Parts: sequence; C-alpha cells; structure tokens
Amino acid sequence: MAASSAVGDDSLYPIAVLIDELRNEDVQLRLNSIKKLSTIALALGVERTRTELLPFLTDTIYDEDEVLLALAEQLGSFTALVGGPAFVNCLLPPLESLATVEETVVRDKAVESLRVISKEHSSPDLERHFVPLVKRLASGDWFTSRTSACGLFSVCYQRVPNSVKAELRL
Repeated sequence: MAASSAVGDDSLYPIAVLIDELRNEDVQLRLNSIKKLSTIALALGVERTRTELLPFLTDTIYDEDEVLLALAEQLGSFTALVGGPAFVNCLLPPLESLATVEETVVRDKAVESLRVISKEHSSPDLERHFVPLVKRLASGDWFTSRTSACGLFSVCYQRVPNSVKAELRL
C-alpha cells in the first residue's frame, strides 16, 4: 500500500515542479511553466483548475509582458480544461485582467482569446457573463480597457436580444 502511494506521489512530482515554477522569481522558469499550463490543468482536473489554478493566475497577473502574453494565449484554449462550455465563464476574470494591461500585444492576445471563448458561451451565458465584461471594459478609466472592449462588441452583439443590443449601443 505504501509503495503504491509513493508511486502516486512520484507521478505528481513533475506537476509540483511546474506549479512551483509559476511562483519562481526567474522569468524564464515562469514562462516555461505558463507554456505548460495545460499539463498542470490536466493533472489538477477540471474542478481544481477552476477553483485553484485560475484564481491563482488571476491574482498573479502582474508579471513580465512575455509571461502575460503566453498566459493570454494559453487561456484561449482552456475550455475543455475547465469542464467544457458550461464552465467557460470562469476563464473571463483572468482574461479580463489581461485585457486591461498596458502592453498592446498582451491586450490583443487577451481579446483574441476572449473572442475564441465567447463562441463557447450559450446565448444566456453570453448575456449573463460576457456582456457585463464588455461593458466593464468599455467604461474603464483607462484607454487600455476601452480599446479591448472595441474588439469584443462584435462577438456578443450579434448573439444577444435587441434589448441588450440597445444597451450596448449606449
């Protein structure tokens, strides 16, 4: 019994190393770990990815631009890793944060990923989760968030009821 649990623990060691690298001071190690984020998410499972990994990533958004760029790119293909389209809205907080950063390439990649995952939202979820995100970005204090909102209006506008379209035009 002890041997089998030791084997199980050994199999998680590479994942533990990747998670530790997410916190490392060395930018290159963080970048390497971000590029392997899907491996970490697979090992954690969908529930822990939603409840632990994504909040951790959202809280640590303040990083080097190349790490943020890699993160924005990775999150665009995370739908299956968070449990499918029913849970895709949990990807919105980290991507919203990335859509407000100063570096243009990071914002653009975050918007690109948001556009990708918007297609995964059902119409009610799009209205409940995605449209408020677009409104928050559009009413932001800084040009960075407003610029990002411009790239998102078209993906939600065509899929929402006329009453919401009227709100988006304001």
